[in-house]
Amino acid sequence: MSLPAALLSVILIWSTTPLAIKWSTLGTGPSFAVFSRMALGVVLSLVLLGLLRIRLPLHRAARQTYLVGGLSLFLAMSLTYWSAQYVGSGLISVLFGLSPLVTGVAAAYWLEEQALTPSKLAGMLLGLIGLALVFHEGLGLGSQALAGIAALLGAVTAQSLGLVWIKRIGDMSSPVALNLGGLLVALPLFFLAWLWGDGQWPTALPERAGAAILYLAFFGSVLGFVAYYYMIRHMAAGSVALVTLITPVLALLLGHALDGETISGLVWLGTGCILAGLSLHQWGERWSMAIITRR
Repeated sequence: MSLPAALLSVILIWSTTPLAIKWSTLGTGPSFAVFSRMALGVVLSLVLLGLLRIRLPLHRAARQTYLVGGLSLFLAMSLTYWSAQYVGSGLISVLFGLSPLVTGVAAAYWLEEQALTPSKLAGMLLGLIGLALVFHEGLGLGSQALAGIAALLGAVTAQSLGLVWIKRIGDMSSPVALNLGGLLVALPLFFLAWLWGDGQWPTALPERAGAAILYLAFFGSVLGFVAYYYMIRHMAAGSVALVTLITPVLALLLGHALDGETISGLVWLGTGCILAGLSLHQWGERWSMAIITRR
């Protein structure tokens, strides 16, 4: 896979995933939609592992990574699928754009990777302002929308902390194997959540929901993950961070064009603040050094 192809694939998959999540719950419910997606993801990952002739590592670091990855996946996806009933797909992507900011804070304290410099703190402040604007918009949409936004923040936190914890473990196994291990841990939890919810198999699976589940299983749970890790290994961190700047805007536009979602001026303003904050957090020091050098 070439780097441009990997970059384009991740941008397209991440931009369409929120809308696909919303569609997959139509006529099925969030618990069945996410459980069926993960079950298919396990099957596809097993097939991919066999085709690539990769063994599933069972050493201590790998087992720890599977456990952390599976638990964070379960929490993040359960909250995201539940919130998709009340929050537009574009807004899901916008709030997940906060992930690098949350990850940066956790990594600074847990991994001692980088100090929280003035530019990073300024970027986080802009992100919080954008988040406040999104919450203010949610006030006008009712308590269910606010609950959905709060659940999404929980999902972002679970995913970000999981990524930092996995990096702290430092297992260097194949991303395909790590993905499968996490799915194997999370799948029984998704099954139990489905049983605890309604436990009912849909009598009639809508065509759009079925197609969305298949799309998420193959592209969201397998191909997108592999392409993303390929990018991490072969591209600069700044280039990878561009994905989180592009996908929220595309997701907003797709939700508006394909699902009739309304995008208020306040949401666009909040999105702009979040993306500006992410840019400042990621490249603020480099920009400052460039200005100092020119002077």
